[in-house]
Amino acid sequence: MAYRHVVGPRTHVFADLATLMAKATPVRSGDRLAGIAAESAEENAAARWCLAEVPLSEILARPLIPYEVDDVTRLILDTHDAAAFKEISHLTVGDFREFLLTATPDVLTRIAPGVTPEIAAAVSKIMRNQDLISVARKVRVVTRFRNTIGLAGTLAVRLQPNHPTDDPKGITAAILDGLILGCGDAVIGINPASDSVQALGDLLHLLDGLIRKHAIPTQACVLTHVTTTLAAMERGLPVDLVFQSVAGTEKANAGFGVTLALLKEAHEAALALKRGPLGDNCMYFETGQGSALSADAHHGIDQQTLEARAYAVARPFRPLLVNTVVGFIGPEYLYDGKEIIRAGLEDHFCGKLMGVPLGVDVCYTNHAEADQDDMDTLLTLLGAAGCTYIMGVPGADDVMLNYQSTSFHDSLYLREVLGLKRAPEFEAWLYGIGLTDAAGALLPGSGAPLLTAAPDLAA
Repeated sequence: MAYRHVVGPRTHVFADLATLMAKATPVRSGDRLAGIAAESAEENAAARWCLAEVPLSEILARPLIPYEVDDVTRLILDTHDAAAFKEISHLTVGDFREFLLTATPDVLTRIAPGVTPEIAAAVSKIMRNQDLISVARKVRVVTRFRNTIGLAGTLAVRLQPNHPTDDPKGITAAILDGLILGCGDAVIGINPASDSVQALGDLLHLLDGLIRKHAIPTQACVLTHVTTTLAAMERGLPVDLVFQSVAGTEKANAGFGVTLALLKEAHEAALALKRGPLGDNCMYFETGQGSALSADAHHGIDQQTLEARAYAVARPFRPLLVNTVVGFIGPEYLYDGKEIIRAGLEDHFCGKLMGVPLGVDVCYTNHAEADQDDMDTLLTLLGAAGCTYIMGVPGADDVMLNYQSTSFHDSLYLREVLGLKRAPEFEAWLYGIGLTDAAGALLPGSGAPLLTAAPDLAA
């Protein structure tokens, strides 16, 4: 079915819904690389006007990737909540934007199971940045394992103590640095340099020992492939969260070496461990715009819509955490600071609208046309938008993955400026051991009890 929009004497024709959505997407290098982006600002504006008139029911009825050839499409349609969708089924994309801007938080929670990724992506394409922030800040997705993440007025931080050789002393030093600066309530999560089960076991024991020794109300994760984590659980290693990178098409997930069935197996294995005293949200997923295109698995669909489909992969597994590593894949997909900022706000909005606990790795690679000022801007906008969590990396410079992210100090800035708290159990722990005052402010020189533990933990 073709779509048409008239601009003065010119008629713009879009061959199908996938073409229309691609042409309506704010400019980004990945869609240009794929040859599907609008060829002019006029065509982009015409596509947005045209997309605004498309009924949501039509988007639901016209899968961008055929049901028969893609298991992510089957997952989206087979798990779609028709009752939740009924409330918005009569709306066009443009009407839906107006609906979202005036909806209450309870309404947004109620309709989330009825929002498909294509619907979320479509409405985001006709929204300004302030619209994306205004709607996302109203949505709260609360998850629990050893603490409670996503409550209103809170911002959690993943403490990311990566080391290029998985050296336990280096990792321990980074963990203690982060804890002393009040970070780590989302998760203490290590990207390992090695993918062996032996190396994974060493890191898991290190994290488990630290959490147990100090009774820290947080969770640990070693971000290795799901098959390695399954092997670790079979050996009885202390696994809190199962991690996996996921994408928005079956073919792209195959490139990651995963299937929906494999994720289900890992989820069930982690649930059986019952390691979360407060809740059973035990999965952690990472995504990023451009992953499907980089795997030649994009089916001619724009990268932002495919990113939203990745959240549909995560949603049935009730994850504790999901985050987009927004600028990590590189300038081939998000060229500069402006594109990264827009993508970060889109990803956060779409994930939250779908009921997924979205965090953002506010980041860029050193060959992108971006700098830390751009990241400060996105960080502040995401804080205003109610982002679930961000990264805490020593010095904002990951020495193992070689990219730029946000530091422990950046979270202090954001919490102070916007009046945000940590996860309540983690906040109480920091106060209880004398690291903060009753209001959550760090106390000078209060990290001595943790620092004295460093030699034992690194042994």
